[in-house]
Amino acid sequence: MLEVALIKPSWPAPARVRAAFTLRTGGVSAPPFDSLNVGGHVGDAPEAVTENRRRIRAQLGLPAEPAWLEQVHGTDVVDLDATAPYAPADAAITRRLGRVCVMQVADCMPVLFAARDGSAVGAAHAGWRGLAAGVLEATVRKLGVEPAQLLTWLGPAIGQEHFEVGDDVRAAFIARDAQAASAFEANGRGRWQCDLYALARYRLAAIGVSAISGGRWCTFAHATHFFSFRRDGRCGRMAALIWLE
Repeated sequence: MLEVALIKPSWPAPARVRAAFTLRTGGVSAPPFDSLNVGGHVGDAPEAVTENRRRIRAQLGLPAEPAWLEQVHGTDVVDLDATAPYAPADAAITRRLGRVCVMQVADCMPVLFAARDGSAVGAAHAGWRGLAAGVLEATVRKLGVEPAQLLTWLGPAIGQEHFEVGDDVRAAFIARDAQAASAFEANGRGRWQCDLYALARYRLAAIGVSAISGGRWCTFAHATHFFSFRRDGRCGRMAALIWLE
């Protein structure tokens, strides 16, 4: 059996904070979901998704099944320390052992959060809609940790070279922060190449979060490692996970 392929975040989180990002290999799903698809909503065989999730849990030694949420490109944040079942949401936080925050992505940016003292962690699903609407700010508020005491990691997302958007997307960000204009480059088709990583850094810095790691991958450009909805349309999902031990 192939090992589940993973990225372990390189960031200065305390030892009790554990985190990982799954790549697309090491699972059992058939094309076009090959092979480590974690998404139960994309048309993959349910038994394949169940086995892929089981392999991830086993390899990472997770303390519990991750809290797989219904993600809706919004700004709601679930506190996993409250009673399940959880409402649809695009971020999750916990301060307890035995809870695993997880976000499913395939071009949208996953953002992981950890308190410097290891007292709380969280994860957010930040596509352009959620990012523009304030999902990162909402996650920081829910964590209840001073922004200067937070560490963040920007996981794999679609890179600027491959993320073309229209005037409406650019306007949504500039309306909130004129500095966001620098994250958009005009192309020859009268549209814009959007840098999600830069936009996330601007939004985090604006609320006082300065410890920002990651943000150097492109899911579209590397088909061997990453699923990409913009590239492939029908495809699997990867998982960004964080928990305390």
